[in-house]
Amino acid sequence: MLGFFLLALVSNYKMMSRLFVLLIASCSFCFLSFGQVDESIPLDVFSKEALLKNVENLSSDAFEGRKTGTRGGQRARKYVINEFTKRQVQAFFKSYVQPFSFTYNDQFYEASNVLGYIKGAKFPDKFIVISAHYDHVGIKNGAIYNGADDNASGVSALFAFAEYFKKYPPNYSVILAAFDGEELGLQGSKYFVNSLGFKLKKVVFNINMDMISRSDKNELYAVGSGHFPYLKPIINQIKHTNNFKLSMGHDIGDWKDDWTYASDHAPFYKKGIPFLYFGVEDHLDYHEPTDDFQNIQPEFYTEAVKAIMLVFQKIDELSL
Repeated sequence: MLGFFLLALVSNYKMMSRLFVLLIASCSFCFLSFGQVDESIPLDVFSKEALLKNVENLSSDAFEGRKTGTRGGQRARKYVINEFTKRQVQAFFKSYVQPFSFTYNDQFYEASNVLGYIKGAKFPDKFIVISAHYDHVGIKNGAIYNGADDNASGVSALFAFAEYFKKYPPNYSVILAAFDGEELGLQGSKYFVNSLGFKLKKVVFNINMDMISRSDKNELYAVGSGHFPYLKPIINQIKHTNNFKLSMGHDIGDWKDDWTYASDHAPFYKKGIPFLYFGVEDHLDYHEPTDDFQNIQPEFYTEAVKAIMLVFQKIDELSL
C-alpha cells in the first residue's frame, strides 16, 4: 500500500511538473504575442537593388516630373505597366489602364490609373487595395520636380509587393493600384472607388504608401489606427531598430498635422473602408526640385518596405 501511495505521488508530481511547464510556455507565448516580435521578411522576397533602381529610374529627368497628362506622366504609366508585366501581375480589368478625366483649377486633364491584380488563396472575392500614386508636379520655371520620395518610393514598393506575392500568395485578393492625379486633388483614387459601384463592398482594406524612403528621425508613420483601434496591436508588434521605427499618429488626437485626408487613402476612408497610410513627415525637399534619388535613405527605405509587408501579413490573416 505504501509503495502504491508513493508511486501515485510520483506520478502526480510528474503530471504537475508538466502542467507547470505548459503554463510557463503558454504565458511566454502570450507575452510575445503582445510585445514586439522579432520577425523579418526573408532577404530573397524582393530585390533591394531593384527597389532602389526603380526609384532612381522613375525620379530621373527622363520622366519630367511625372505630371498628370504630360509626356513624362505617360512615360511613367508605361513604366509601371512594364514592371507589372515583368513580374507577371495580372491586369485588374481587361487591361492595366483605367482611363479617366477631370477638371482641376479650370484646367482639363486626361489621366489613367494602373491596376494590377493578385488572386487571393482563401478569399478571392474580397480585396485589399495596396496603393501608391505615380504622378508628381512636373516642371516649374524650368526646374524638374523629380519626386523621388514623393512618390517614386511608394510606386517602387508596389513592385516589391508583386515580387513578394510570387512567393507568398495572399489570403485576400490584392489590387496593386498606381493612382494618377493625386497631386491634383486625389483624382485617381476618387475615380477608382466611385467606379466600382456595388463591387466596392468587396474592398475590405486599403494600404496606401506615399513618401516612405527618407526620415532624419528614421521614423515611418502608420496612420489610421486612431480611427481603427484594432490595428494598434499589429503595429506595436513591429520591431524597432537603430535604423527604423514604426510609429502611430497623425490621425486623431492632439496632432498639429492630421493626415487622415492627406493622400489616396482618403477616398477609401470616406466610403467606410478601413485603411493604413504609411508615410514620413515632410522634409526640406518636399515638393522641391531637390527631391532627388541621391537624397533618399536606402537602409531606412528598405526597412520601411519590410515593415509594411509585415503589417500586411498580419492584416491578411484577419477576418475582414
